[in-house]
Amino acid sequence: MCIRDRSFTMAEAPKKRSTFRKYTYRGVDLENLVNMPMPELIELVHARARRRFKHGLPRKYWSLLKRLRTAKNACDLAAGEKPVCIKTHLRNMIILPEMIGSVVGVYNGKTFNQVEIKADMVGHYLAEFSMSYKPVKHGTAGIGATKSSRFVPLK
Repeated sequence: MCIRDRSFTMAEAPKKRSTFRKYTYRGVDLENLVNMPMPELIELVHARARRRFKHGLPRKYWSLLKRLRTAKNACDLAAGEKPVCIKTHLRNMIILPEMIGSVVGVYNGKTFNQVEIKADMVGHYLAEFSMSYKPVKHGTAGIGATKSSRFVPLK
């Protein structure tokens, strides 16, 4: 069998359709995760989040969840419409499954960065998706960095 024959048989084979990966969070699929009661969800998240939920969330976090719920209910998700952006300073809010699909404006100290919450973000903090600093760009020497730069006039 020559190489030409082998490629011909591969072309005849029916193309396999690509299937989307079903999202799971620690072994629980997305549909069950959204409908899961809070005590069961607390058992799934990491230790720091578990401790935080056990000690109780203050009122400001519950009010953020309430505002996100109302924004989500006000828009038509079936038509592909995104909910209104809800601005917040609560960078240390842990992303819960009921927040999936919402748009949050997370304050970084200067501006509100819009973050669309996806299923992969569950269990993370809002701050992880809104950088509060500008990364350093290394490679160029400034004034006083080397001995030769002492003699460079400033003007």
